[in-house]
Amino acid sequence: MGTTQLESVPEPKYWHLKTVLTEALDSEFSVGEILPNERDLAARFGVARATLRQALEQLELEGRLQRRRGVGTTVAPPRVGVAVGTEQHAWPGTATDAWQSVDSTVEVPSAAVAAALETGHDEPVHIVRRSRMTHGQPVAAELLYVPQSAVPDLSAIDAPSGAARARAVLRELQRLELEGQDSAVELGSARADDAKQLDRLPGAPVLVVTTRFFSAGRTAALSVATYRADTCRLTFGDSGGVEIHEDPERRAS
Repeated sequence: MGTTQLESVPEPKYWHLKTVLTEALDSEFSVGEILPNERDLAARFGVARATLRQALEQLELEGRLQRRRGVGTTVAPPRVGVAVGTEQHAWPGTATDAWQSVDSTVEVPSAAVAAALETGHDEPVHIVRRSRMTHGQPVAAELLYVPQSAVPDLSAIDAPSGAARARAVLRELQRLELEGQDSAVELGSARADDAKQLDRLPGAPVLVVTTRFFSAGRTAALSVATYRADTCRLTFGDSGGVEIHEDPERRAS
């Protein structure tokens, strides 16, 4: 395959390269296929490797590419649609909840979490860790903070740790009357622990969805869910669920 030289354009060179690479992904590569190494790609398109990296980083942010440890850069599958702003409210752990419980501990949260829960700065809370998989791939990790006062009967349950303890916290939480919830979404960077759980590199783009659950006039639980930005996109509606959205015009073939 011959070298493709880029024409002079007023836009940044990496941005034009991103457009050229997008066309190549659509016409030459399939989902999951590993791209050639940076040296070969830079030579093919006649650009410096620094310019190529900028273009690849932008395509990763847009969900077209994934960088995987020990594998390389691959063509990403269609993004998972994450429904936010839904009018249907439900406690975490209900029958329609796709999250999997991992563990539960009792710890003193950060000052920001304590302020959101309106608990004392030194007051321990239940921290439930959950994960979400799609097509065998981790797409999200969640920390659910529950004040001990919201689930006072939990101490009588014989589930000291692990996933069983996490499920027990969720069951007790569901005994409360849910008065409402609100969510906020922001773009962030994966911390080391999130990156390990999501099979991403530290600093990779993520979507952070923070949800507060209200009962008896106060915050009964706070969810901080970290989604892989390369595999997830936000959807708005009242479906209350998460669906796979496949765009045939964007799918690599």
